[in-house]
Amino acid sequence: MKILAFAASSSKQSINKQLVTHAVDVLKGMNGAIDGEIVDINDYEMPLFSLDREAELGHPKLATEFFKKIGDADAIMVSFAEHNGSYTAAYKNLFDWVSRIDQKVFQGKEMILLSTSPGAGGAKSVLKSAEDSAPFFGATVKASLSVPSFFDNFDTEAGHLKNSSIGNRLKEAVSALL
Repeated sequence: MKILAFAASSSKQSINKQLVTHAVDVLKGMNGAIDGEIVDINDYEMPLFSLDREAELGHPKLATEFFKKIGDADAIMVSFAEHNGSYTAAYKNLFDWVSRIDQKVFQGKEMILLSTSPGAGGAKSVLKSAEDSAPFFGATVKASLSVPSFFDNFDTEAGHLKNSSIGNRLKEAVSALL
C-alpha cells in the first residue's frame, strides 16, 4: 500500500510535518508493506490562483504533478496547520490549482486527517473544515485526530508522541487504512 503524506503547511519547521511523518511511521510499524512518501508542499509553490492566471497559465506543471502523486497513491494522510481558524494560504493555493484539473482532487482515495498546534485547540477548526469538505472533493475520510499542545505531547528530538493516550488514538486512527 502506497501512502502519500504531507503537512498542509509551508513552514520549514512544521510541527504538522513532524506529526504526519510520525503517523506514517506508526502505520509502517503495523504493516511493513506500507510505502509512505512524505512530500513537502513547498515543492509545489505556484502563483496565487485566480481565473485570470488560470486563463494565462492553464494547468501549471506543478499542479499536474501533485494531482498525479495523489492518483498514484492508495491512500492519503494530511496534517493541517491552522492559520486564523482556516487552511494555510500555501495549502489553499495548491488545492485551488489542483481542483481546476479535477474537482475530485482526492480521486476516490481513503484519507486520514490530522492537525496540531502549539495551543490547546490543536487546530480543530481547520480539521473540521477538512473533514466536512473532503468527501465533496472525492475523499473517503477514514479517521481524524487533533493533537493539542504539540510541544507538551510530542518529543521533537525523538520524533514521536510522548503522550501515550494520544499515541493510542493515533494508532487507532491510522489503522483505519489497514
